[in-house]
Amino acid sequence: MSAFKSVEYRYCPQCGAKTCQKIIDNQTVKVCAAKCGFGFFNNPTPVVAVIVETPEGVVLASHVDWPQGVLSVITGYVDPHELPEKTALRETKEELGLNAYDPEFVGHYMYHAKNQLIIVYAVKAEGQVCLNHELDAYKIIALDKLKAWPGPTGEGVADWLRKKRRL
Repeated sequence: MSAFKSVEYRYCPQCGAKTCQKIIDNQTVKVCAAKCGFGFFNNPTPVVAVIVETPEGVVLASHVDWPQGVLSVITGYVDPHELPEKTALRETKEELGLNAYDPEFVGHYMYHAKNQLIIVYAVKAEGQVCLNHELDAYKIIALDKLKAWPGPTGEGVADWLRKKRRL
């Protein structure tokens, strides 16, 4: 069980009765005390992180809410009924304005602090970078200069770099 705090659900959103905790499959679940069928498992949210490789290098960007100078790969939530590899292509276009292709699965990593399952893909991309409203800066890092960082997106970059350097 992670230390992540989520929605408390003191009352059932279906029938309004109080909820209680129950252990199901070694997981604490909020269930309806009136037994209407409601159960909240607090499953992680799927988020795709995209390593965007251009002919010049890997694009790292800064979110508008981050401190100045902090850069990372782009990320985005998986839309309903969307496969993660499609999310990688869509987010690259939406956030960077680049046409992405050849999505390659890198790995999946838990981001416990936000209860997210980070699904990392690498894509090749072409075009002119045009940041959307979520990003305020970017930098293209040459492949031989790219270094991983702590955290799930950095772990994905590290795994991708290890694989790439073995080829």
